[in-house]
Amino acid sequence: IAIDKLKELKQFGTASNYELSLKSLKNFIVFTKGKEPKQLLLPEITPDWLKRYEAYMIDTLKRTRTTVSMYVRVVRTIFNNAIAEKEIDPEIYPFGKRKYEVPSVKKVKKALDKSQLKLLYDAKPLTIEQEKAKAFWFFSYACNGMNIKDIAFLRWENLEEDKLYFFRAKTINTSKADLKQVTAYLNDFTNSVINKYGNKSKKPKDFIFPILSEDNTDEVNHTKVKNFTRFINQNLKKLAIANGVPDTVSTYWARHSFATNAIRNGASMEFVSEALSHSNMKTTQGYFAGFEDGDKKELMKRIMEF
Repeated sequence: IAIDKLKELKQFGTASNYELSLKSLKNFIVFTKGKEPKQLLLPEITPDWLKRYEAYMIDTLKRTRTTVSMYVRVVRTIFNNAIAEKEIDPEIYPFGKRKYEVPSVKKVKKALDKSQLKLLYDAKPLTIEQEKAKAFWFFSYACNGMNIKDIAFLRWENLEEDKLYFFRAKTINTSKADLKQVTAYLNDFTNSVINKYGNKSKKPKDFIFPILSEDNTDEVNHTKVKNFTRFINQNLKKLAIANGVPDTVSTYWARHSFATNAIRNGASMEFVSEALSHSNMKTTQGYFAGFEDGDKKELMKRIMEF
């Protein structure tokens, strides 16, 4: 039911996570009982049950704590919603201290430093696919670390002179009461990407880039965004490997690289938080990969200059 509701709300990415979680839980039951359950009732999911599931995932399947955390957070959300709707007794809630605690996973800061950004920017693509992937990665980076989904949904009406105005797709359904419009200022590079890869038709309601189609269903367009993101990641990785840039770089890194380098270049945490459309400063701090050693050394040289 929860998965169907998410699809109705066009939250296909979250629905996919729920489906993966459900599949994993079913596999665990098959592993322990030898057959797939007809149903899994919430009262059956106890702290001990969740601890056994975690051990099965990590010790038996050799999955990461990140994967376990992602799947059990889905279960926790189901419980929270059921309690809010008064469908179950809060007493059976299996999460929390002295019960089951969701594995805490420390996020690795994924940002390219200034020298790595220069290497990637100066890198010469060997194929038109690499050239396109590089163009859209740096378009994302230069436009406040804009997500690929938000890039895909940009329309010509979002473009006004030297600025792009848009609402993050991620927050439209979760922050309706405090929806923040993001402004991304264009420069010569981002304008060149629009001129090269943008749709020739510039009617206000037309998409800027030919990634999506109005004729497609929301679910098909969701798949197209995923495919385009995969296209960028696969081709950017080849370019990165050939030029001494971490081969783990992906579209995810563009947003973190923007935040980190903006702060290292003197932007305040408040400015970056607004540019990223974050609702709280703690989220922004999680994006910052810290200062480079060179910056720290320069500070220590000047610290006694009264």
